[in-house]
Amino acid sequence: MSGEPRAQRYWDDVTTGEDLEGFTFTLGWTEMAKQVSGSQDFHKVHHDFEFAREGGHETIFYNTGFTRGCLGRLLTDWMGPEGWIRTFGFQMRRMNTPGDVMSVRGRVRGKAEGDDPEAGVVNLEIWIENTREGVTTPGTATVLLPRRAEGT
Repeated sequence: MSGEPRAQRYWDDVTTGEDLEGFTFTLGWTEMAKQVSGSQDFHKVHHDFEFAREGGHETIFYNTGFTRGCLGRLLTDWMGPEGWIRTFGFQMRRMNTPGDVMSVRGRVRGKAEGDDPEAGVVNLEIWIENTREGVTTPGTATVLLPRRAEGT
C-alpha cells in the first residue's frame, strides 16, 4: 500500500458485476512470525512445522486474524473513508501457507436503495485464493456507501 489516501467510492457509481481492485502477495515465514507475535495467537500450528505435520497438516498455516485483516483491507480500500461495513463473514476452507502466492479479490453482487437517503447498500462476494489451492476462503460482505450529492 502506498500510504496515499483512498478515493471515496460512491453508491451511484457502483455497477453489479464490477470487480473490486484486490491485491496479491507472496506469503513468507517472516510475515508469519510477525503475525503470530502481533496477534498473540501462539498456537503451535501457526509456527511449529513439526507440530503442524504431526496434526495432519502439510505445514504451518496463517491464522484467522490474518485472514480477517486481508479481507477487511480489501473492503476498506475499495469503499474509501466514508464507507461502512454492515456485515462481513467468511469460511476458511483451505490453507494459506508460507510460500503461497495469495490474492484477495471481490465482486459486486448487487446493490439496493436501503433506508438511508444519504447512503446505499452494496452486497459483495469476497474471497482469498492461492496458486496452490485455488479459492481458500470464500466470503460475503454488505457495505454502505455514501450517495453523491445532487449535481455532482
